[in-house]
Amino acid sequence: MNEAVVVEDGTRGLSQIERVVDVFVAPTATFLDILRSTSWWLPFVLMTVATIGVSVTIQHKVGWEQVVETQIHMSPALQTQMGSLTPEAQAQRIHIMVLSYQYSAYATPVIMLVFTALAALVLWATFNFGLGTSATYGQFFCLWMYASLPRLLAALVTVLMLCFGGSPESFNLKEPVGTSIGYYFPDATPWLRALLGFFDVIGIWVLVLLVIGSAIVAKVKVGQATAVVVGWWLLIMLISVAATAAFS
Repeated sequence: MNEAVVVEDGTRGLSQIERVVDVFVAPTATFLDILRSTSWWLPFVLMTVATIGVSVTIQHKVGWEQVVETQIHMSPALQTQMGSLTPEAQAQRIHIMVLSYQYSAYATPVIMLVFTALAALVLWATFNFGLGTSATYGQFFCLWMYASLPRLLAALVTVLMLCFGGSPESFNLKEPVGTSIGYYFPDATPWLRALLGFFDVIGIWVLVLLVIGSAIVAKVKVGQATAVVVGWWLLIMLISVAATAAFS
């Protein structure tokens, strides 16, 4: 697809279920339909159910105390901090971390909405003010919701893995399933794990969908959409790796 894509007059609109299915089998159809309607309730409901399902499974099959213990084990900076505390202070710190992980896990749907709102704002501003397009903020918000649907597969695999034989001691909340390169290098330095974590099958799938969808919604060439979306992805990766290296 070299030229801008526009929706044709008279095209039958898709149902919400058809949109969700088409994200996996015919994403162009879903993104074209966003030009007609910016309704995003179904992907949000599906991802809310998935994230709550993962949280409940972690609580019953792993336990938040084990989650915190694993995170401390994988962070030299946290190990150093914990080692400098008295046993009472360590227990208090761990208790606070457990509550933080637990509450944030169940608040994921709200966090997801906030993150989507910010990400959509960044893309909308970049395309409209950087490339002079006329897409609406609502279209980019809807696009981000639908493009994120492949993450449902990671949630499903996580639940199945924990329910049918996954080891609680080896569970890493930041990389629960082996879809990223970083998953296979648990002993790498934190900054390297952060870098490798960006090379994730599901994450790259979402990135490709964002490129395709942005080209359609903003009515620009795929090359331009790729430059914007991948450019932001690279910038976020560099910032994340640098921050991990600085604070670990």
